[in-house]
Amino acid sequence: MRSLLSALTCLCVQAMVVLCSPLQVGDTPPPFTVISSPTQSRGPHAGGNPPVTQKQRDLGQDLNSKLPLQVLADENVDFRIHVENQTRARDDMSRKQLRVYQLYSRTSGKHVQVLDRRISARGEDGDKYAQLVVETDTFGSQVRIKGKATDYYLCMNRRGKLVGKVNDKSKECVFVEKVLENNYTALMSAKYSGWYVGFTKKGATQGPRTQENQQDVHFMKRYPKGVPPDPQRPFRYTTVSKRTKRIRPASPS
Repeated sequence: MRSLLSALTCLCVQAMVVLCSPLQVGDTPPPFTVISSPTQSRGPHAGGNPPVTQKQRDLGQDLNSKLPLQVLADENVDFRIHVENQTRARDDMSRKQLRVYQLYSRTSGKHVQVLDRRISARGEDGDKYAQLVVETDTFGSQVRIKGKATDYYLCMNRRGKLVGKVNDKSKECVFVEKVLENNYTALMSAKYSGWYVGFTKKGATQGPRTQENQQDVHFMKRYPKGVPPDPQRPFRYTTVSKRTKRIRPASPS
C-alpha cells in the first residue's frame, strides 16, 4: 500500500514539473504572436497558431522602429500630393485678394518692371512701372501679377521667356508663390513646373534653366515709396453721456 502511494506521489510531481516548464532547455520563445485571420484559419494549422519563421522573428524585432517611420512618411507624401493637386486647381468661388507692392530683385538690386510686352528688373524704388497688382488665384499661393500702370500681366511662354500679355486667361500668367528659408520669395510657373521668374545682374530676364536656390530667382516684397505698409482708417469716437444715478419714485406712505 505504501509503495502504491509513493508511486502516485512521484507521478503527480512529474506531471506538475511538465506543466510548469513547457519549453525544453535551449528553446527560445518567439518575439511576437501571429494572429491569424478567419480566412487564414482554414489551412492545415486551423487548430492553432502557425509556426513562426525566422523572417517573421526579424520583422517583429524591427516592428517598433521601422513601422512608425514608414507610416509617417506615407502620410507626409499623401498630404503634399493633396496640397499640390488643390493648388493646381483654380478657385472661382472665393473672393480674390488684391495687393499692390514691388518686387525687389536680389541679383540686379532693382525692382521688377512690367513695360507693356517687355519685362525687366531695372526699376527704381517708387517707379510707376514697378508697382505691381498681385491677385491671389487659389488658396495654394497661386498669383497673377499685373503692372499697375500698363495693365499687362507677367507671363511665361513655352520657351521660358518672360513676356507681358493683356489677356490673363492663359495658364502661362499664373505663378506659384514660394517663401524660401532665407525669407526671399520665388515665383514658379504654374504651367511649366520647375521654371522660375529670374533676372540677370543687368536686369534682363533669365531663361528657363533656373533653380530655387539661385539668387537670380530671389525677390523681396516692398511697398511703393511713400505708401504706409498697413494703411488704416482713423478711429471714430462715439460720445457717450455720463451715466446718472437712477432715482426711484417714492412709495406712498
